[in-house]
Amino acid sequence: MTLSKRLKAMGSAKYQNDGDPRTSGPGFGVTTHAVSLGQPFHWRTPRIVFVNSMSDLFHAKVPVDFIRRVFAVMAATPQHTYQVLTKRARRLGRLAPKLDWPSNVWMGVSVENSDALDRVDDLREVPAAVRFLSCEPLIGPLSNLDLTRIGWVIAGGESGAHARPVETSWILDIRDNCLRSEVPFFFKQWGGRTPKAGGRELDGRTWDEMPAGSGSTAA
Repeated sequence: MTLSKRLKAMGSAKYQNDGDPRTSGPGFGVTTHAVSLGQPFHWRTPRIVFVNSMSDLFHAKVPVDFIRRVFAVMAATPQHTYQVLTKRARRLGRLAPKLDWPSNVWMGVSVENSDALDRVDDLREVPAAVRFLSCEPLIGPLSNLDLTRIGWVIAGGESGAHARPVETSWILDIRDNCLRSEVPFFFKQWGGRTPKAGGRELDGRTWDEMPAGSGSTAA
């Protein structure tokens, strides 16, 4: 939201629609940009693409036809790997059977605390090549996290001026769960005033595990 407000003030064309001031703000209104759908066809080398990083593809205000167009572009550019992340797992679950899922699409849900565990159940039924969890920013423990049919877990603390601290035990519990379940684990950051403030070392090392065949060590 802070970045959207700044981009609007700078005149960025994609950030001129305002959202509801109670939940969003200047420049943060849900807006589709059909012109951007052509970009992946012009990238010369394969990329790992974090789709819609400033919004949520499965937001209620994103038309189903536009979601289908996004999936068609991903299918037509198999040289790239696309990571799609949503908090709207219920809508994802409803739409998943109506979408074509190419093998280069990874689907994830945000799981910030135990209140969000139902999103994992919705994700489990999605026919994506890789199903992943983004436990970042982690603001509570996930002691009952079931990793059945989950292919990757990212975890990390919150960053920003009002960042809530993450407890070491929460991260270790997720890491140990991944080790037991043989699920790749990526620890992104401890967080703090800035993303890099606390570093990203856990138990004396960095954790950069990725799903098999991804060909990259970057999240």
